[in-house]
Amino acid sequence: RMDAVMAMRAQAKAATGEAPSINDYIVRACALALMKHPDVNIQVHGDEIHRFGSADVSVAVATDKGLITPIVRAADQKSVSAISREVKQLAEKARSGKLAAEEFQGGSFSISNLGMFGIDQFDAIINPPQGAILAIGAGTRQPIEIDHALAFATIVEMSLSCDHRAIDGAVGADFMRTLKELLESPAALVG
Repeated sequence: RMDAVMAMRAQAKAATGEAPSINDYIVRACALALMKHPDVNIQVHGDEIHRFGSADVSVAVATDKGLITPIVRAADQKSVSAISREVKQLAEKARSGKLAAEEFQGGSFSISNLGMFGIDQFDAIINPPQGAILAIGAGTRQPIEIDHALAFATIVEMSLSCDHRAIDGAVGADFMRTLKELLESPAALVG
């Protein structure tokens, strides 16, 4: 359920006239979840697993030359506003072909969001050598039960693809549970 994040975004927009995108909040939530689940914050190099002390989150950007994944380095240490500014700068550089190699090579985790194309759900292919990628669909209003009553909520379908040589299903599921908790109760995202 994304209603709490959407309300947080609306408050930011009312206060400042602009606000980070929903995707920026998701980047921050993923970064915090990666810190809680270090077994997902990895790269796989043959038989070796490389672990990271910070969440270097790659964000898929469509360009006229194909998909590229610029990296928000140490996203766990940045505010949602700082992530928003950085993602905008990186996306602009990606679309103009001006990304430096270190701005798109590496990363410990990827996010691919096709919601803006009206895609409800999909499964993304892992960006090697990273161990996992999160696929994000469009938000849709759906009827759900809340406190024994019917209500409507904005639901976003997400799926996690993992390299099972390093990340098994239970580890991935635990990461997703934390991500869901952060997005449904997003106070920690602005800390």
